[in-house]
Amino acid sequence: MTASRTHLPPANPLRHRNRWHIPAGGGPIDLRRPEQRELAPRPVSLGASPRDVIVDLTRAVLIIVDLQNDFCAARGWLASIGVDVSVLAEAVALSDKLAAAARAAGVPVVWLNWGNRPDQANLPPGVAHVYDPDGTGAGIGSVLPASGAAVLTKDSWGAALTAPLHAQDGDILIDKYRMSGFWDTELDSVLRNLRADTLLFAGVNSDQCVYATLIDAACLGYDVVLLTDASATTSPAYCHEATIYNTRQCFGFTTTTPQLLAALAQEAPRE
Repeated sequence: MTASRTHLPPANPLRHRNRWHIPAGGGPIDLRRPEQRELAPRPVSLGASPRDVIVDLTRAVLIIVDLQNDFCAARGWLASIGVDVSVLAEAVALSDKLAAAARAAGVPVVWLNWGNRPDQANLPPGVAHVYDPDGTGAGIGSVLPASGAAVLTKDSWGAALTAPLHAQDGDILIDKYRMSGFWDTELDSVLRNLRADTLLFAGVNSDQCVYATLIDAACLGYDVVLLTDASATTSPAYCHEATIYNTRQCFGFTTTTPQLLAALAQEAPRE
């Protein structure tokens, strides 16, 4: 008897994508993964640069990087050291729309945020120096008077998603400890269990943590697509432009929120 092929319900993007099928009544264990047994490919056309692409939504994941209070909120760490975080507001708003559309289309949403160990036991000195260049102890782990939260520390207010963002049931939250979200984290294992091929990137800062994660993803063999308007940076504008150029030139593709929303709406998932 041939198993029916269904679409991935949006409520639970994991849905045991990397599991064997063990018949309850005995018989052989089926080592084929669910997408081989029952999940039909869902190819959609996506307007992109330098060329349009076709993406299988069954094998795509939306990764949203560092849209957390310490980077984006008025009482966060960046604002406390005089950085204008208002330039990140559009990326936050557009990422919120993208997350909702991805869920509706059955595409998993991964929130990737700085969330260091309180004891910083796994933090190398070079990373600590970036956030405390004068060595005064004012960087990672320091407590901000405005919020009372430890900077970029796991489970703190500063590590939480900034308003109006909220993780929903089925979303995946991963702490990171480097500019790249792949080092010393479970991100790669999660993506492989999701059977992901194509990673759609949004968030901040586009030229730093988003870009570092995107480069590592490309080097690991994932297809990478950068959302140019749903990513942003507090660096000079040319840094964002250089990130877009290098993504297209060396690593993958770029697109915009309207283009991705149009692609996600091409086919609603069926249960």
